[in-house]
Amino acid sequence: MALNYGIIDLFAGPGGLGEGFSQAGKDEGAPMKIRMSIEMDQHAIATLRLRSFLRSFEDGFPTEYYEAMRGSISFDDMLTRYPKAWRKACDEVKQLVLGEEGVFECIAPILDETRERFDGNTILIGGPPCQAYSLAGRSRNKGKTGYVAEKDERHYLYREYVRILQRLRPAAFVMENVKGMLSSKVDGGGIFGRVLNDLEEAADGYRLIPLAVGAPQDGSRAAAVDFLVKAEEYGVPQARHRVIIVGIRSDLADPRKHPQPLLARSPTMTVAAALRGIPPLRSGLSSQDGASAWQAAVRDHAERITALDTLPEGIVQILRRVARSNALPVDRIVRSLPTFESDNPLREWLADPRLLELSHHETRGHIREDLGRYLFSSAFTEATGRSPKLAEFPDWLQPEHRNRETGNFADRFRTQAAIRPSSTVTSHISKDGHYFIHPDPMQCRSLTVREAARLQTFPDNYFFCGPRTKQYHQVGNAVPPYLAWRIAKALRGILP
Repeated sequence: MALNYGIIDLFAGPGGLGEGFSQAGKDEGAPMKIRMSIEMDQHAIATLRLRSFLRSFEDGFPTEYYEAMRGSISFDDMLTRYPKAWRKACDEVKQLVLGEEGVFECIAPILDETRERFDGNTILIGGPPCQAYSLAGRSRNKGKTGYVAEKDERHYLYREYVRILQRLRPAAFVMENVKGMLSSKVDGGGIFGRVLNDLEEAADGYRLIPLAVGAPQDGSRAAAVDFLVKAEEYGVPQARHRVIIVGIRSDLADPRKHPQPLLARSPTMTVAAALRGIPPLRSGLSSQDGASAWQAAVRDHAERITALDTLPEGIVQILRRVARSNALPVDRIVRSLPTFESDNPLREWLADPRLLELSHHETRGHIREDLGRYLFSSAFTEATGRSPKLAEFPDWLQPEHRNRETGNFADRFRTQAAIRPSSTVTSHISKDGHYFIHPDPMQCRSLTVREAARLQTFPDNYFFCGPRTKQYHQVGNAVPPYLAWRIAKALRGILP
């Protein structure tokens, strides 16, 4: 009989890793349950606590949850009906800042209790904040007056992960971070080698295993680049490249029992497949919102762009179709449930037959000029299979900002091509939708929270708490739950 495993989730965000491990823990003969999740953001905390509350219902989410998502009752009303489950969720999810004074001492008793309760059969998951490692973050930091990388504590937050690893001594761990960690340097040396050393030597020692390639059979450490996982190769409709390190405690690590590699590749999942069936929407119009005003603005832009002599015929045909269409969307929010194709490999993962309405599918407002840019970009992408560079836009659609000529914003208006996985969904989506334009020119808008969540493989019944900008931020900061589920199943397959 398989052992029951307790999970500690650090830097949990909205719970992408935890969702994947929890779902894998429902599989017969491989039980895994989250014992504690730690996060600092208040809105992500609310999301985590709600999901923890729901997981306590082993026979399925309560009916009141679906009514609350629909708006028939309030979430507060739902929670008051199940006070014991809600208290348990609040106890499980801790709003703490790892690395701050006194925090480790606060959670140490929980780590000890978890280790003893599960007889060492625990799993540590999570990823320290990535701002200091990411290429974008490093670029921003260079521009800060007086910034000294060696004094940026975010470079060393992984040590808090290691400190907890030392205390918990789990059977296994999963640590996730951005690709930039591989090349980040502090004190004149690479940070990633130090991370691997510290993880490998923690507690009684760990064997570090890459997921995407076979681990060396002689017991040596894999090359740094081998720890890079490309999510689009494993059924995620998104080109999200992340460093993922799996560690197995030395007394449990037997290279002869590990599949080579741990993760088997899957057919490519495209943006079109991920979004298919979601009801179409129009965006808002910042100056004078209304369906007729929005439609008139879109048609006007379509006609103006098609008047250009230099456009390829394929783009012109798409824009003419938009200009002449009587079927442009009229709604900014549609809650009717999406339809799924029977052969969609993510159908069972995303769909919930008990859902009454679709949540988080509401559009932003865009200025009139951006409607033209979005329309051109989406039509160009549909015709050519790639999003246009800023220099390829008509002059009158070029944004008026000083940095336009530097080339730093060449992909400023990026449509997510329907025929391939999307680019990486990041927290920047909370600021504007310019990098996440919907592939359908008829809709002429950026992605909704639910559509971004689909690309991140959050189930349709996953509710994100907080205002819309915070919902976007949570989605962009998450680990794709479907990828986490596959990692959890692979890991659980090599543990007792």
